[in-house]
Amino acid sequence: MQSDTFRLGLTCAILALLSAQALADDHRGGSNFKRVATLANYINNDNRGDETVSEIVAVTKNGKTLVYTDSELEEIGFVYIGKPDDPIPTGKLTVGGEPTSVAVIGNTLALVAVNTSESFANPSGKLVVVHISKRRIIGELDLGGQPDSISISPDERFAAVAIENERDEDIIVDGVEGGLPQLPAGYLAIVDLKGGNPKNWSVRQADLRGLAGYAPGDPEPEFVDIDEYNRAVVSLQENNHIAIVDLASGTVLDHFDAGTVDLDQVDTIEDDIISLTGSLAAVPREPDAIAWIDGYIGTANEGDLFGGSRGFSIFDAAGNLVFDAGNRFDHLAVQVGHYPEGRSENKGSEPESIEFARFGGKPYVFVGSERGSFIAVYAIGKDGKPEYQQVLPGPLGPEGLLAIPKRNLLVVSGEEDDPEFGVRSSIMIYEYSDEGRRTYPQVRSQLGADGTPIPHSALSGMDALPNGDLVAVWDSFYADSRIFTIQPRRNQAVVTGSMQITGAGNLDPEGIALAPDGTYWIASEGNASGSRLNRLLQTDAMGTVLREIGLPAEVEACRAASANRRSLGAGFEGVAVLGDESDYVLLVAQQRGWDYTTADCEALDDDPDDSNPGEPGQTRIWVYSPDAGWLEPIPWELAEIPENASWVGLSEITRTPAGDYVIIERDNRTGDFAELKTLVKVDVDDLLDDDGVTAAEKTVVDIQPALEATNGWITDKPEGTAITSEGRVFVVTDNDGVDDWSGESWFLPLGNVDALFEGNN
Repeated sequence: MQSDTFRLGLTCAILALLSAQALADDHRGGSNFKRVATLANYINNDNRGDETVSEIVAVTKNGKTLVYTDSELEEIGFVYIGKPDDPIPTGKLTVGGEPTSVAVIGNTLALVAVNTSESFANPSGKLVVVHISKRRIIGELDLGGQPDSISISPDERFAAVAIENERDEDIIVDGVEGGLPQLPAGYLAIVDLKGGNPKNWSVRQADLRGLAGYAPGDPEPEFVDIDEYNRAVVSLQENNHIAIVDLASGTVLDHFDAGTVDLDQVDTIEDDIISLTGSLAAVPREPDAIAWIDGYIGTANEGDLFGGSRGFSIFDAAGNLVFDAGNRFDHLAVQVGHYPEGRSENKGSEPESIEFARFGGKPYVFVGSERGSFIAVYAIGKDGKPEYQQVLPGPLGPEGLLAIPKRNLLVVSGEEDDPEFGVRSSIMIYEYSDEGRRTYPQVRSQLGADGTPIPHSALSGMDALPNGDLVAVWDSFYADSRIFTIQPRRNQAVVTGSMQITGAGNLDPEGIALAPDGTYWIASEGNASGSRLNRLLQTDAMGTVLREIGLPAEVEACRAASANRRSLGAGFEGVAVLGDESDYVLLVAQQRGWDYTTADCEALDDDPDDSNPGEPGQTRIWVYSPDAGWLEPIPWELAEIPENASWVGLSEITRTPAGDYVIIERDNRTGDFAELKTLVKVDVDDLLDDDGVTAAEKTVVDIQPALEATNGWITDKPEGTAITSEGRVFVVTDNDGVDDWSGESWFLPLGNVDALFEGNN
């Protein structure tokens, strides 16, 4: 008889193989969803500097006008999507309070749930009825409490509004911070939609008290969805309960506890290290969004009061568990580089939204990760169980998922915004098609020896290996510095290995180069305060540090004495090899120019004539000889700073097969505000002449079109470049560890280096 250990090992191996195969097929052809447009919400607003968001989004019956809620400005916004790849903002309307959700009747009326509460203890709200084409309010109904989600029945006879009367999270109840009960109790508001005139509508209350095991006297309904039988399924998130209500009678047909989940191989410690070694026992699911799925019930288990269950579930209508994602949703986030490590002690990737629809006759479920900013797509079998299909890059903090199957569209709205020139809240549109391959993710990892995906994120410097594979590093967002091996496959890059850099600490690896002697050289960036110094490190093939080299003493002294800290905030960003095995040197790219404020340092800084001490117009390429130490640096004339940017700098230096060098030169802006994302090729002779590199000696390729081709809010950080011995050029973007960024990583294959730069000057 086989041992339990053998069977367990075999099971893990099979599961690992299935998981690997699922993502290995991510770029296969056939039916898939692709992002076709991104619309930043600030465009629909008078003042670009205002915080403006889109939480929940609805659509008219013809599928051409979106209506979204903007709680920050107490408005709803309108967007015309007659051409999905060219959405047009068409204005906003103030609704007299905080809109929490919206639904649409036909092509004419938007029903907006609006929170007008004075306090947690004195909640209030209303249903605002808006004539969409006239952009005016034509009616209001008192809901009697603070609303959250709203849904309209398919036959448009009823609207159901979850009246949450949300808790004060700072109050301690029975020893639980934010615990229940905190009266008044919530309920389900049922609106009878008699005809098209809101004057004839009336509001009833469905009592949800006495159902849940936890705080039965204080239900807090969060989300509601209605099926074709006019049954409303309601999530009571903090109560960890689900209720099914007959809208015609207002009675509870059935209810059940959402249950708990045991999680293994998840990251439970917020320590700037992605470590899938933790366990959580009996975590309440605490579902947020909820959806009917062909008679089944799907829940996005965000977690809340008692933890984060990190997955999604499917129940039958009697409350029997059909499927639970367990740790797989978190593992997916890790595998595609979208895992938010800073949420490990809370809710992990935090699935918050769920949507169901049929596309091409096939049933699909979409699950949105609030903190990971991605949407996972699953096909649903007849048994109600999901099969993973693909992952989509989402806006920052996706809150609302809206399927428009009649137009083959999926719309996702984002609730996070960073005015004025930051990553802006946006609406993203995806199109379902039977043609072409899937375009995301462009980089993912395979499974490690323990069956969990190899963590990767915040990728920075890269270099090519002789066998055609690549190596890369991630930066100081993570506490453990690492070297990754990457296979640039035909349609997708795959992280195949990871090893820790040992023997040195407090690093910010930004560049890597393979030396002729088989060692690696790592460029580690310093910071403005001087608490982390610029370092050039040599490691062996296993990542053990052999040498650690700092800047020349006179430079460190000038940096330490300078009062102008702003210009010192960006240092070593890339490293490349010049020479052969017997006699090579390192070229180290400094991102931005440094200016020192002491008189005896003028000859050493990058703005010797003080023409622009705040942001010098030149930087430098440092030259280091393993035998002779630091040599004379090479001045580099930076491109002019674009209007909306605060600086231009270098991010990488890479040698071509012909012995010339390619450098990333870019501005620091994202999305609509980005203007300068370039690859610059410099002949080695021009690089080494006495005058350094001037603008006239640069051959420039604009890579912003390649970034914009993703149809997203583009990153400010193309940071790694690798060129193989065959001349294939790859660029990777840094996703900042999914912190204040959506987590998108783009691995751009840009073709042959000679063809890329041909005809540019």
